[in-house]
Amino acid sequence: MPGMPTSVDLELACRSSRSRFVTVNGLALHFLEWGDPERPVLCFLHGGSAHAHWFDLVAGRFVDRFHVVSLDQRGHGESQWAFPPAYATENFVSDLVELMDAERWDRMTVVGHSMGGHNAMALASWHPDRVRALVVQRGRRPMRLHPSKDAATAAFRLRPRDTVADPALLRHLGEMAVTERETGWAYRFDPEANGARKPADAWTYVHRITAPTLLTRAELSRNLPRDQIERLRQLIPNTRVAEIAGAYHHVTLDRPREFASVLDDFLTSL
Repeated sequence: MPGMPTSVDLELACRSSRSRFVTVNGLALHFLEWGDPERPVLCFLHGGSAHAHWFDLVAGRFVDRFHVVSLDQRGHGESQWAFPPAYATENFVSDLVELMDAERWDRMTVVGHSMGGHNAMALASWHPDRVRALVVQRGRRPMRLHPSKDAATAAFRLRPRDTVADPALLRHLGEMAVTERETGWAYRFDPEANGARKPADAWTYVHRITAPTLLTRAELSRNLPRDQIERLRQLIPNTRVAEIAGAYHHVTLDRPREFASVLDDFLTSL
């Protein structure tokens, strides 16, 4: 597809990132980082069942101005699973605050997709002094084991499945999503992170958000209707709305360059 990122873009994104672990709330959390740690922090938060590499094709756009971080939230990617399961919004937000304290990040700009957007809004509502700016992109199964890495990668699917993402990008995400368990290959997320997740009711607290906010909506997605975007816009002061044309729910996969451009415009205007 013309204008879509290439496998070279993916390779460069992975090669330029640094992989780190920090223990917070008793869990080893993994994150990728790019750029100068002395610059302001720009933190990306993936959605449910996803991982930090969801933003590989977006992060590089901002390394000249920000210390870019993409977190594997608890129970996802290479981060540790919570046992017993603890996946309430309060748990995710506590991890973010503890991570910021451990890394001595006073404030950061937070970009969250789906579940990550929900957690980002809660952080901005409950800890407004820690969020410089907010960007929101607006979903119990037993673990399925596969006989090989290739089989697990081949079975990888987005949820919801609608997408126009480059197949090379989807293969890359599938490869980054799988790991070997004792009895086979499986995906890098705790099934309980979905089944036991206890999302807080965002409508009761989003009015507390004080950070400049960008709400992005995927044109083709059914996950965030326009009436809900309008309701959020009315509740959150200093809010802008942008629609990403030709994208389904997974905006950063379907239209990474367009999303990065919209994000760049927003951050430049602050």
